[in-house]
Amino acid sequence: MSNIGKKPVEVKEGVSVQVNNSKVVVTGPKGTLETKMPYGISVVLEEGKAKVRKENETPQLDMYSGLVRSLVANMITGVTSGFEKKLELNGVGFRAKVEGDTLVLNVGFAVPVRIKAPNGISMKVDENIITVSGIDKELVGNIASIIKRVKIPDPYKAKGIKYVGERIRRKVGKAAKAVGGK
Repeated sequence: MSNIGKKPVEVKEGVSVQVNNSKVVVTGPKGTLETKMPYGISVVLEEGKAKVRKENETPQLDMYSGLVRSLVANMITGVTSGFEKKLELNGVGFRAKVEGDTLVLNVGFAVPVRIKAPNGISMKVDENIITVSGIDKELVGNIASIIKRVKIPDPYKAKGIKYVGERIRRKVGKAAKAVGGK
């Protein structure tokens, strides 16, 4: 079994984990999440901890045991504290605002780009910081990547949408090359 798959997941207080055949349902103060488990993997609840078990010893199930353990841990974290991704908007005249459950981005195109938030996802804009939050880690990451793909930062001026803390490798332009080069 993989090293990650061997670790038990602690079920926090106020969270209930139910295992039905090949489905795990986690309910907590922020909501309910469910996922299907791959064939040959099961989750067992023992002493307030969720443990991943394999039905037989095959190398393929080692990978899945670590995956299922991570999914269950992320579901428990999501229903208790939630997840959020922050994106930074850089560029002169670039603006973002939230209208209802739709994010409106003015990033230099002729028409504003509208991104509708799916159920369970909330978006907030403070100055040039876009915050995407929700209880499902995968969905939060997917929506954040969709927002980022609208205007990927260019390597010359770093104008565009990037994650907060992300470093953009800058390139020198033609004028800087001509001065110092041959």
